[in-house]
Amino acid sequence: MTQNPETAPLNPAEGTDLDALDQGTYTKLRTARNEARLELDGTWHQISPRYVVSQIVQNVIFIAIVVAVAVVLNVVLEQDWVWIPAGVILLITVITLVILPRQAKAIGYMLRADDIVFRKGILWQRMIAVPYGRMQLVDITQGPLDRAFGVSQLKMVTAAATTGVQIPGLTQAASEALRDTLIQVAETRRTGL
Repeated sequence: MTQNPETAPLNPAEGTDLDALDQGTYTKLRTARNEARLELDGTWHQISPRYVVSQIVQNVIFIAIVVAVAVVLNVVLEQDWVWIPAGVILLITVITLVILPRQAKAIGYMLRADDIVFRKGILWQRMIAVPYGRMQLVDITQGPLDRAFGVSQLKMVTAAATTGVQIPGLTQAASEALRDTLIQVAETRRTGL
């Protein structure tokens, strides 16, 4: 008996390794308080802890650049006021670094029968469901430091600008497996495009 491709359960494409989605990731997703009311029928997958290390290194480089610019402006222009904006920028960056590990543990995605659900946020929680049939582009992006730490960002683009989803901090194997799975499933569920 053959199944209708629109109602068939999500199966990985041949050669796609969905086990790669959970290799080298956090072990427990920080869940939203109201998530128990949602009827989700999949498994939450998380991002790699190496994403946090990559972001910390990038922010430390940013801090060094801000301090260097402030020192040069202070010495060359002999203006002490440059330390005020530099201090504000440094304070915001340090606060971001402090909450970064907790934010990373709150990022997750779930592959369901008809869509992929992405969630992020601690105080301002956001949950997005992107139907497979509406995906127009699945893109993997890596910056130089991301490549050095073996992480990448997967971006899914739909016709509606507000439903585009970016999943940061995926391992290279996970991003490729997820991309291949999403493309394969999206081809079988293409709707009215």
